[in-house]
Amino acid sequence: MSYERFAYLYDELMQDVPYDEWVKIVEAYKGKYQVNGLKLLDLACGTGELSVRFAQKGYEVTGADLSGDMLSVAQVKAQEQSLPIQFFQQDMTGLEDLGEFDIIGIFCDSLNYLDDEQAIKKTFEGVHRLMKKGGMFIFDIHSVYKMDHIFADATFTWDDEEITYIWNSFKGEAPHSVEHELTFFVLDDSTGKYDRVDELHYQRTYPEKIYADLLKQAGFKDIEITGDYSLKAPDSTTERLFFAMIKS
Repeated sequence: MSYERFAYLYDELMQDVPYDEWVKIVEAYKGKYQVNGLKLLDLACGTGELSVRFAQKGYEVTGADLSGDMLSVAQVKAQEQSLPIQFFQQDMTGLEDLGEFDIIGIFCDSLNYLDDEQAIKKTFEGVHRLMKKGGMFIFDIHSVYKMDHIFADATFTWDDEEITYIWNSFKGEAPHSVEHELTFFVLDDSTGKYDRVDELHYQRTYPEKIYADLLKQAGFKDIEITGDYSLKAPDSTTERLFFAMIKS
């Protein structure tokens, strides 16, 4: 997957994403689990929208992402607001030594971009290794329901003066997977014409039990699962699942 052009379109397209809801959930679980430290690792941080918000809340934030282009955008944001966020280009399936953290998060369904269960397991193992004892791990994913009934064979569109996109989603070959075909038309102010950008994104999810089993194999226990930013147990039509736990 290439984010070279997509990185610079991403924030414009994600204006309506409820980033503050992720911050609220982290704060709620931090209080519930009595996590006192403020060292936070934002894995798959993208353009740093959440990294910046956490830093503004007083967290000591480190961001990591596979895309150098995304990190370039994130670094500019941090510098513009004089926030001391460190950013590293790393694959979350093979995390290097970034230090120890009180909180590690993988937000905005980023985990759904991994290819298979083995990649997820490697990510969980890396997270467990980088966490302090008593630290909190939290992540969110698309539910099986959302993959199979909301995304599959659906078309989404967006149209304004500067960016137009057509987003077609198709069922993937693997169970509970989708392929997103995105076509963007982006206004070039210098010519008054629109440039076309095409992206293909793949996402896959699994039943809750598989994630729970992989977490336990990585060393985590007492896993709490909630749905749709509610901090309540998910139901059959929950679209986004949150997993939270403490490293014992």
